[in-house]
Amino acid sequence: MELKTQLLRVSLGVLLVLLVLPGSLCRFVVEKNSLGVTSPDKIKGTYDSAIGNFGIPQYGGSMAGFVVYPKENQKGCREFDDFRISFKSKAGALPTFVLVDRGDCFFALKVWNAQKAGASAVLVADDIGEPLITMDQPQEDGSSAKYIENITIPSALIEKSFGEILKKEISSGEMVNVNLDWREAVPHPDDRVEYELWTNSNDECGVKCDMLMEFVKDFRGAAQILEKGGYTQFTPHYITWYCPKAFTLSRQCKSQCINHGRYCAPDPEQDFSAGYEGKDVVIENLRQLCVFKVANENKKSWMWWDYVTDFQIRCPMKEKKYNKDCADDVIKSLGLDVKKIEQCMGDPTADSENPALKEEQDAQVGKGSRGDVTILPTIVVNNRQYRGKLEKGAVLKAICAGFEETTEPAVCLSDDVETNECLENNGGCWKDKIANITACKDTFRGRVCECPLVDGVQFKGDGYSHCKVSGPGRCKINNGGCWHKSRDGHTFSACLDVDGGKCQCPPGFKGDGVKSCVDIDECKEKKACQCPECSCKNTWGSYECNCSGDLLYIRDHDTCISKRGTEVRSAWAGVWVIIIGLAMATGGGYLVYKYRLRSYMDSEIRAIMAQYMPLESEAEVPNHVNDERA
Repeated sequence: MELKTQLLRVSLGVLLVLLVLPGSLCRFVVEKNSLGVTSPDKIKGTYDSAIGNFGIPQYGGSMAGFVVYPKENQKGCREFDDFRISFKSKAGALPTFVLVDRGDCFFALKVWNAQKAGASAVLVADDIGEPLITMDQPQEDGSSAKYIENITIPSALIEKSFGEILKKEISSGEMVNVNLDWREAVPHPDDRVEYELWTNSNDECGVKCDMLMEFVKDFRGAAQILEKGGYTQFTPHYITWYCPKAFTLSRQCKSQCINHGRYCAPDPEQDFSAGYEGKDVVIENLRQLCVFKVANENKKSWMWWDYVTDFQIRCPMKEKKYNKDCADDVIKSLGLDVKKIEQCMGDPTADSENPALKEEQDAQVGKGSRGDVTILPTIVVNNRQYRGKLEKGAVLKAICAGFEETTEPAVCLSDDVETNECLENNGGCWKDKIANITACKDTFRGRVCECPLVDGVQFKGDGYSHCKVSGPGRCKINNGGCWHKSRDGHTFSACLDVDGGKCQCPPGFKGDGVKSCVDIDECKEKKACQCPECSCKNTWGSYECNCSGDLLYIRDHDTCISKRGTEVRSAWAGVWVIIIGLAMATGGGYLVYKYRLRSYMDSEIRAIMAQYMPLESEAEVPNHVNDERA
């Protein structure tokens, strides 16, 4: 197993070497700005400096300050706090430009340490007498990624000879004042800016991919304002490599390339045996390129930003949704023509050139003042490569620096960017046409698709294809998504606001409660009007029951009674008979009881009276008292 892993790593390394750009040699162009010395007079003048490829250059502006060369930690590879050195400017003082020497550590680490100590800008003096190069950031790893993204101050590389001049003046006690000028870093010939973003659809390549995805989301709103107003001409680009003909049939090239090795991308996970393959990335890159071309033909080039942002959210690799089906759902939600996009993409299995990708490979080669594009992401403004942090405010400032003076649009003069993306095609988000409720929310960064909260009722879902009401009060909003219908002045709904909400057909209906509820024929199913005198008639959602003759139907007890109240084989009539009988029996018993009690009392009284005053009709009663005494 270990041997297989080693072989895989070797194969991957070989392939990365074999995957090459079109053209025999790559040409890199250094972007320069001006560094002016205003004092002392003997070194006063303008000098070249190369803009650092990180931090936030002040495109379109300038910064004045004075130069400090530390006595310790002169290469800036350690934190200045360790030497109790601070570069923080006092209130009202000029910003501090820290001069450090090249060598021993990454350029970005030198700038980061100076920034933490309070520096406003950093000048790095070359240690070799050579033409200026661009200070690039190191490859991402756990330690460097933490500080690279937090660098906010500008930096520039200066020639060794100029660095020696600055050090000499500072050591002699002179105050060296400088002015770092970025106003000419981006050409600004007219009132429209042309800019490009070299990007990638791969979302599993680490910190750089995460940074790129976040930038696209943040910058979308401003980019669409600029495009819709005709202020810019934006073009997305995608880097591809080709596989040498000798290796087009290899397993590596087949997994990473389309069109028989003509267009390739590295494996997303750098593992040929698992996950997605490089050719999957090339195909999605091609699809995104064709989305832009079709949208641009419809004079809606800004829709590329919507597609790319939504694809990132809805179709990520980690959820195994990075595929054609998910992409087509996003395309349809935005109202774009899927067939036209497929025609633009062509056949990725064909042994022929793909016109769209061939054009991309040609565009990678540098022209004029711009070098070859070899790294991602890369932004080019007016044919000059952008240097600095991939952050909305910084990039917007660079683009705005490309306008001819006084022709800048309002978005360049104010951070208050207003967008109105939800008005057109509902921003590609879910919408309930009946209740006129939408998941589209317009924000400073562009629209987002998020299920809404309406009248205290929360909708839940992905915000793109569906949102469903949830929780208490759900029946107030479009009947909670349940079946409902009105007929002949009667309205029935299957929505029940209990147990978190559910759809259940109301009494008199049967069905799933969501799509349909069908009227129950109570008469046919013998659920009503079962008394002998009853006749049944079914109605929508209920029934009618009539009694023969002059009888009256009692619905609660499903029986008929006489309108005059007489008993007609009615359970209630029997009840009344029993009640009356009991009452009569109780009254009769009471009278008998009273008669017997009275008779008994009369006989007792007569007996007592007879002892003293015998009645004429009775004999004398013997005197028992005398008998007892004898």
